[in-house]
Amino acid sequence: MFNLLNAIKMNKLNQLILAFGFLLLISSCGVSGFYVRNQNQNSTQVHLSSDNFNIVDKVSGSSEVTYVLIFGGASRKQLYENAYAKMVDDARLTGPRALVNVLTEEHLGGVPPFYYKRTITVSAHVVEFSE
Repeated sequence: MFNLLNAIKMNKLNQLILAFGFLLLISSCGVSGFYVRNQNQNSTQVHLSSDNFNIVDKVSGSSEVTYVLIFGGASRKQLYENAYAKMVDDARLTGPRALVNVLTEEHLGGVPPFYYKRTITVSAHVVEFSE
């Protein structure tokens, strides 16, 4: 009887370890971050003291790269430049329009160092000036 109880306990322990190992295997790690900073290095000054603008749209651009065993494609700077270029293309900046409130988000997910994916998304508001 004692051996049967030990066998049942060991069987339950083995099932628990197997379930925990499976959950660990299928789960992934992810880290996100965002940066709010002025990436626009133009020397244009805009005075928003009066109601002379309208927010027309919110645009975004995204770029991603996959790494396998720490070997991958583009650098973080190149990813940012690609995402920013896609955002500017979406903005259709014609006439008195400008991008404001530029937000850069970065997500790093996967199971480092074996496999992970870095995604950079840049978003902004498009404003149009009336005067």
